[in-house]
Amino acid sequence: MKFYNRENEIAELKRICNLSYTQNSRMTVVTGRRRIGKTSLIKKAFEDSDEPMLYFFTGRKAEAALVDDFVREVHSTLHGYVPEGLKSVTGVLKHLFELAKTTKFTLVIDEFQEFMTVNPSVFSDLQNLWDSYRSCTRMNLVLSGSVMSMMRRIFTDAHEPLFGRADNIINLRPFRIKVVKEILKDYNPEYSNDDLLALYSITGGIPKYIELFCDNGHVTVESMLCFTVSYMSPFIDEGRNLLITEFGRDYGTYFSILLAIAQGHTSQAEITAALGGMAIGGHLDRLENTYNILSKYRPVLSKPGSKNTVRFRICDNFLQFWFRFIERNRSMIEIENHDDLRDIVIRDYPTYSGLTLEKYFRQKLTEEGGFREMGSWWEAKAGKEACEIDIVGIRTEGKSALIAEVKRNARNYDHKAFKAKVEHIKSKILSGYEIESRLYTIDDM
Repeated sequence: MKFYNRENEIAELKRICNLSYTQNSRMTVVTGRRRIGKTSLIKKAFEDSDEPMLYFFTGRKAEAALVDDFVREVHSTLHGYVPEGLKSVTGVLKHLFELAKTTKFTLVIDEFQEFMTVNPSVFSDLQNLWDSYRSCTRMNLVLSGSVMSMMRRIFTDAHEPLFGRADNIINLRPFRIKVVKEILKDYNPEYSNDDLLALYSITGGIPKYIELFCDNGHVTVESMLCFTVSYMSPFIDEGRNLLITEFGRDYGTYFSILLAIAQGHTSQAEITAALGGMAIGGHLDRLENTYNILSKYRPVLSKPGSKNTVRFRICDNFLQFWFRFIERNRSMIEIENHDDLRDIVIRDYPTYSGLTLEKYFRQKLTEEGGFREMGSWWEAKAGKEACEIDIVGIRTEGKSALIAEVKRNARNYDHKAFKAKVEHIKSKILSGYEIESRLYTIDDM
């Protein structure tokens, strides 16, 4: 698949690189979840540079083996002298800083957080080298990593040696909806909105996942669903590979929580009950604030302290899909019953995608702009939801709001019931607002 989008990020990387070469060294951190396209972005940004780029990949291997890899890259790219007998990563870095006194180049260290396993002293050693050499060298240092909790700790925790050293932190996000549409049109010019919804529902705009579908020719809804759960599908173990590195040995509890949420238990009380009464407050907090896998949400315009209305949502579309259909049916995968798993996914997907369609329209409206708050609204009474509205957007200009119902099929829309909801929310929180009410269906994507 060709390279799409990322014009702003490329421009920023080039801007910082120019400052590195014309003034003094700069440190840029590029982070984001696995498969988001960090390495592709970095290589694309510097592919036409007049100055050389060194690329170090930090694999989980002995430090001496990494040093050998790094030295070979220095020889290959800079064609310069490297002292004999270098045994440490710090030694290689010090040599490069010395070179950067007279030579301009970009140094990319990918999966930088893995030094936590290889040799944690690299972080403090790099701090000392950076503080000593930054002002007298012209190195464009780019540090990239996929384990977001560790990267955040390394660069934003005040107790860590590299705190405050990065000149810029670029957090790479999934493709926006218009980019997903552009890619799908390139590979399937006659795509239907059902095809678009499936690509959005499964990938959430993650470039690598989109590439897997497009490059393998799976660009229709049924083909995508079948490919996702087929024998030897690259998606089968993707969720585990993505999360176990983040969670470590305690991953079982986190998986149980995420599985419960994917099955529709969205309040803390419901999740706790689904897990047999297990205390999960700390886990929920870490899933939200450390790992950024969950988002906590409340009805639009509700007060931040209103705990009784808090719900949790898995932010990542792929992980939501993976827990709902793949991890939930892990026993079928273990006995290689992929045919029945495929039938379950095809059977349940229309209902599942109806909820994703709500998220699609909230995201689409947010990306189009004009709102200061976008979400949904519900009212709980005696354990029952008396009223729930799919989309409530508070506009930035004037005292006006958009209230919308989302249905896959317009035939399922009850206009009288929706009008009653609109009048109810007006009386509760939108008194005096000018209201625009809408119905969104799959035809409006």
